[in-house]
Amino acid sequence: MRLSLSAKVFLAALALCAFAVLGMAWASYLSFSRDFLGYLNGQAEQRLDALVPRFEHAYAEHGDWNFLLNQHPPEAWIQLLRPELPANTSVRPSPPVSDLTGAFLRFSLLDAEHRYLIGFRDLPPVPLLRAIHWQGRVVGWLALTPFEAVISDGDRRFQQSQIRSSLVIAFVCLLLAAALAWWIARTLLRPIRTVAGATHRLAAGDYGIQLPIRSADEAGQLAQDFNRLARVLASNELQRRAFMADISHELRTPLAVLRGELEAMEDGIRPLDVSGLKSLQTEVGSLNKLVDDLFELSLAEVGGPTYRHEALDLATLLALTADAWRPRYRQAGLELRLELPDAPLLIRGDEARLGQLFYNLLENSLRYTEAPGQVHLSARQLGNWLQVDLQDSAPGVPAADRERLFERFYRVEGSRSRRSGGAGLGLAICRGIAEVHGGQLQAKESPLGGLWLELRLPALADRSPA
Repeated sequence: MRLSLSAKVFLAALALCAFAVLGMAWASYLSFSRDFLGYLNGQAEQRLDALVPRFEHAYAEHGDWNFLLNQHPPEAWIQLLRPELPANTSVRPSPPVSDLTGAFLRFSLLDAEHRYLIGFRDLPPVPLLRAIHWQGRVVGWLALTPFEAVISDGDRRFQQSQIRSSLVIAFVCLLLAAALAWWIARTLLRPIRTVAGATHRLAAGDYGIQLPIRSADEAGQLAQDFNRLARVLASNELQRRAFMADISHELRTPLAVLRGELEAMEDGIRPLDVSGLKSLQTEVGSLNKLVDDLFELSLAEVGGPTYRHEALDLATLLALTADAWRPRYRQAGLELRLELPDAPLLIRGDEARLGQLFYNLLENSLRYTEAPGQVHLSARQLGNWLQVDLQDSAPGVPAADRERLFERFYRVEGSRSRRSGGAGLGLAICRGIAEVHGGQLQAKESPLGGLWLELRLPALADRSPA
């Protein structure tokens, strides 16, 4: 039989409380039994000590113990064990506690050689003994057989009453323990049941579910983490749908052009010449560029294991990249300025991926900066970080759109991006490469009137390149 978590917690708490209650009850019973018998034996021992002087006085009067042995019934023996009346009083006092418990029935008299004379016959191997002296010698022994169990009716009734009280208390404690265990199982496991039910709904695709946060303890933290997880999954689902829609949209345009060109050639509307083939080749290039960008984006997001991490000089890499792009900038009516320090900027990373990052940044500025304009590329070291800044002139990007520049397929203006031929993946690839290298990429407003892309990468601690 499978037990629920609530039942397991209830049974565990109940068992723990039950063992504690029963253990305390058993310990209390043992303690009471032993202490009660010890109390009775202590009272009897005090009575034993009080009788010794009386027996010494009686022996001194008679010279031997025959006065006790020749009487039937033993009146003299009973008289010696009977409590004394206080002087100048005619009121008989209450018997000592030891007599009430029947201790006087367990007194015995032994001679000097420990031979039985009178009293209780079933002496234990080691009774309590008190010596009786006369003229400096031991003339007898007064013996007491201690309690090994409660034997009197009054004592037995008292003991049974205590046992019944202990059982009632134990039963009440067990009921309280069961109620406490039920409360613990219900109260503490309610958040878990709530999270379990919400998890089933989340697994079924209900990403909009949110749990109420009723406390600041671990249960509240669990609900808070679950809500954050649900929001992340909902966001991922929206991004997945948007991503699929964007891909289908980006693929549809070049495919539609290709299909139209081919159908025109088949119908003889467009001749199959160099111009027509060049148009087809352009659309195939657009498709190929989109597929390559998607592949690079997946590498940037999965990234780390496929990257090579080796020491390199970031300044040298920037200079080579700028030299490669300067003719294209000049042709577009833009001025590309490069500012690098004299000292090397050492970093550990993948040279090919970082080169692709700078390629995409410069390509982005080339596409969207209006001529005549200028682009300023600089790099410097700030403590343990290397900072690369790429600033361009107008047009700028609204503040609300700057952070979204790094989203896949996002464009500030669809018409401008379409005219420039971009799919909106370049900056997303750049941020992915930066994050794989332990850095960050963000967009700000440029003092030149356009966009300022700030890249920060961790500097290499060892100043000597490999």
